[in-house]
Amino acid sequence: MHLDDATCYRAMRTRDRRFDGRFFIGVRTTGIYCRPVCPARPPKLENITFYACAAAAEAAGFRACKRCRPETAPGTPAWVGSSAVVARALRLIGAGALDDEDAGGIDALAARLGIGERQLRRLFEQHLGAAPGAVARAQRLHFARALIDDTALPMGEIAFAAGYRSVRQFNHAMRASFGSPPRDLRRTRAAAAARSADALSIRLPYRPPLDWRTMLDFLAVRATPGVESVRDGVYRRTLRVGDSAGWIEMRALPDEAALCVQLRPADGRAALAVVEAARRLADLGADPHAIGTHLRSDAVLSPLVAARPGLRVPGAWDPFELAVRAVVGQQVTVRGATTLMGRLVERCGERVDLAADLTHLFPKPATLAAADLSGVGMPGARIAALQGLAAAVADGRVQLDAARGLDDVVARLTALPGIGEWTAQYIAMRGLGEPDAFPHGDLGLRAALGNGAGPLSTKALSSAAEAWRPWRAYAAMHLWNSLALPANLRSKGVSDDSGD
Repeated sequence: MHLDDATCYRAMRTRDRRFDGRFFIGVRTTGIYCRPVCPARPPKLENITFYACAAAAEAAGFRACKRCRPETAPGTPAWVGSSAVVARALRLIGAGALDDEDAGGIDALAARLGIGERQLRRLFEQHLGAAPGAVARAQRLHFARALIDDTALPMGEIAFAAGYRSVRQFNHAMRASFGSPPRDLRRTRAAAAARSADALSIRLPYRPPLDWRTMLDFLAVRATPGVESVRDGVYRRTLRVGDSAGWIEMRALPDEAALCVQLRPADGRAALAVVEAARRLADLGADPHAIGTHLRSDAVLSPLVAARPGLRVPGAWDPFELAVRAVVGQQVTVRGATTLMGRLVERCGERVDLAADLTHLFPKPATLAAADLSGVGMPGARIAALQGLAAAVADGRVQLDAARGLDDVVARLTALPGIGEWTAQYIAMRGLGEPDAFPHGDLGLRAALGNGAGPLSTKALSSAAEAWRPWRAYAAMHLWNSLALPANLRSKGVSDDSGD
């Protein structure tokens, strides 16, 4: 958001939760920075500096408030109104692009984005008021604080799980930001007695509303048998934890705008990767208020957004897993694709003994590329496309990220045999978290916008979708879900005078 001082100050004085995480308040008289919802007495405007993100406040020398704990605020929706390059850079930083100092640092990150290092720094300063390195340091710091508060992990294990190279570096960072050593911070938390040594529980805040039930319904019919399950309001799945197998549970916390992720066995080394994957899966970085405001300006989408204001784009735990699902799902029903995924896992996945309905790890790209897939129920051409994709990912010819933008990743994917525009857009939308991805040729989307005379043409759908940028992926989710809504809430359609 644009940091207009008067607007921010009004939001701060009313403690409006819709602005939580959108900006932070640095109080110059105390050297503390806070969230807009801080319960402390509001300082005078002349003593305040507003910052776009916590990293910018910390880079300016402010320490985190112990009352409102800015590190627990929902993630700043940095791509709202900001550069697309910055949005992609933030996703890569969240995935650990700057955690390994030997991997090239900011120069390597800029190269992945297809720009120069100076330009990347300039864009971060313009949109966030902080350098890429400062954002990465803030991410490590806040993740470490969450592990201190929510887990029983030893401090040394927390330090390395959060990406610090030494316990000394970790202690210094915690003292500088929170004014106390890590052990004192843990002693101040009443929840310490509830920690479990056999499971790692981490709280993931989000900006409400979140339609968790609709997301679970979407994931349930697409859950890969043996790898995923959805039951009683909980998403569960297997995953690799180092060289062994583990599993996670995700559930909504009652009366709180947060999800809880539990990792078993408790392993701090996997914690950061698990948290980022969970955020991606549940689309917790979205700002539903900003997205909904834009989409409600469209007469077709307005009643759909009103019916499901917290609708997100369900992501994927692993981009490759989603890419396989997209190829397998070509020209078959949703349930048919789920059945085929179960057969692939049964034949190629690694068997594990975790729970009654969690029996396999999803196969690695190299394993799937070399497997004999005859008899699984797919045409030969689709098997060839699937194994071509797996081989390209395994040998590094295709990187499943959107570092250089939506058009680039779609072009790279459609260059592979058997992968068309629909498949590439679907992978970008759910697997890579591209908010503007849109599978124009999807029959369900065309039917949802039909005017009673049959599905809309692909060309007419593409034309209508231009008004929904940069959040066409969310528009797609609303349209797909509209097919199950009562008739009075469905789209009235748009005129189709173009033909295919």
